[in-house]
Amino acid sequence: MSVRRMIEPESVFGQMKNNRNFRRFLLRGLPKVSLEVGWLSLAHNLLKWAAMNQKGRVREYV
Repeated sequence: MSVRRMIEPESVFGQMKNNRNFRRFLLRGLPKVSLEVGWLSLAHNLLKWAAMNQKGRVREYV
């Protein structure tokens, strides 16, 4: 199980680097870099959700 956990996140970072052309952080300092990673993660998840929504695989919760 620990081996599987070490492998899984690599695909997300690989997609950020390859598909989104993310190569380096624009800001310096741990708080700012943490914020930048948060923004990148949010953008990645929203784009992923939009793609699923376009294919009709997202259920609406009302």
